[in-house]
Order: sequence, then C-alpha cells, then structure tokens
Amino acid sequence: MDLKQIDIEEIQVKSVYTKTAIPATEYVANPYVGCPHACQYCYASFMKRFSGHRQEWGAFVDIKNWNQAPPAQCRSLMISSVTDPYNPLEEKHQRTRKILEELLEHGHEDTELLIITKSNLVTRDIPLIKKFKRPRVAFSINTLDESFREDMDQAKSIKERIEAMKACHQQGIRTICFISPIFPELTDVCAIIDRVRPYANYVWLENLQLRGDYKLRILEYIKNSYPKHFPTYEKLYKGNLVKTKAFRKDYWAGEWKKIKAHCDKHKIPTDNSKDSSKTREDDLTTICVYNLLHDGSPEKTLGKKASKC
Repeated sequence: MDLKQIDIEEIQVKSVYTKTAIPATEYVANPYVGCPHACQYCYASFMKRFSGHRQEWGAFVDIKNWNQAPPAQCRSLMISSVTDPYNPLEEKHQRTRKILEELLEHGHEDTELLIITKSNLVTRDIPLIKKFKRPRVAFSINTLDESFREDMDQAKSIKERIEAMKACHQQGIRTICFISPIFPELTDVCAIIDRVRPYANYVWLENLQLRGDYKLRILEYIKNSYPKHFPTYEKLYKGNLVKTKAFRKDYWAGEWKKIKAHCDKHKIPTDNSKDSSKTREDDLTTICVYNLLHDGSPEKTLGKKASKC
C-alpha cells in the first residue's frame, strides 16, 4: 500500500513497554499501532477493538511517542507483537531504533532481545543489535512463491527477507525463520527450511489460525484461487467444532511427522517441546527446527496472548 493512502498520526503514550503473557518473552514493545503491511491473515487486526480505528487493517498507523524509560528489570523483550517494528514508516520515524538506543543507554545489554519482522530495514540497526549479548532476529516467511506472497502481504519480497537474514547471520546475530502462518497444502515448509538453512539458527513453525473478520476473507480466497485445496480448509476451519478440532489435531500431527522425517534425513535437529522461549547454546553453524504447531485451540497460539498496547 502506498504510504500516501494510509492515515498516519503521531500519538503520545505513557510507555511503549508492556508486560506480556507470551511464552517467548517477558515484555513486548510495539512502537506503532497498525501496520502498513496489511497481511490478510494478521491476527493483530483485533487491535481495532481497542484503538477505535474504523479503517481497514493496513490503512492506518499511529506512531507512538513516549517518555518513560525501559523497565528497570527487563530480562527479555520482543519487538514487536502486533506490528512490524521495521515497517516502511520506521525508516523516517525511527521508533524502533529509539527503543534499542534506550535499552542500551539504561544498561540493558543483557536483555534477551527478540525482533520479529518482514523487512530488510532491520539491517540498518545491526550495529545496535550487536551490542546486546544474545539478540535474535526473526524473519516471517511462509512461502517461496512471490505471487502468493503478494496476495497475502505488502511487505518486502521473500528474496529481500532472506538476504537480510543472511546479513544478520553473517554479523553473528542469531536468526530465526518464522514459518508462520503455515497455509495447509500451500506452504512448502521443507523447501523453506532448505532455502534458509545456511542463514538460520532456528526455524519456528506455526500453523494458520482463522478467526474474526479475516476468516471468511481467507476461506473465500482459497476457494477462488486454490479450489482443489478448499476441501481441506473446510475440514480444518468450518463445520462442527468437535469434528474440525479432531481433524486439525490429526492433520498437524501428520504435517509435523513429514517435516521431522525431512529434517532427520538431512540431519537437521528438531525440538518437539513447543517452547519458543528455549535458547540453544550451539555455535552459529547449526539450525534447529522448533515445532510450535498445535491443534488450533485459541489459548495455544502465540498471537492470542499478544499485548493490546
């Protein structure tokens, strides 16, 4: 989306740091409300209920200004949970860069930093990120098909994301390929793992969840664009709740079995603990695939516990 078509405002908030129940971190920092990437499957669109925006998700962004310093005890921090911290507005407004600078100014080099993005703009801040003792940068990639990617989001190309991952990895920053959301029968997880293997220390897997106003939109898209796969989506996301839950459990268990077999064949370690907060101590030449797939219960999703702020 052209930034000229987005409603952009600057807002004053008390703090950008929020305590969270997300398993992977203690605090989250969301320097923006909204996101111009306009991902069709984005769970963060629920933010409109709290922000009061009437525009479509992706058509507005609030740029946060704040004065409060980071928490005195900030053992771990995720940037961000309900926006992309390196969306196109960051190039000018540098809200995410301010967070990094604040943390360092207040002696938080030991904070376990996790950045999640779809942008190569993160490479601008590599010198700052490297000052943290155990930083991790995660790149969301759920396809290698650019035409499908263009239908789903308006972020950077897959090629640009992988190049940014490579740049971070070469600078000694631990990198994550976050394969999320996995679209049944469309996301080739094994192909993505093979593609990013030289540049990723971790691979996180998270399956597609459909709820709220984007559920019908995604189902309609699959029906029109990939009709031969639509029956699977009906079984996973429509109809009797008990039956769909049972089917989901079996389906994703089967997908993990295939992924693990591929990893075993290529001697790629896997972790089935479903704990995204675990940190490996291996050297930077290793890769480990973490299974975060689940049966679809809302309370088990990474995004469900995202901060409202």
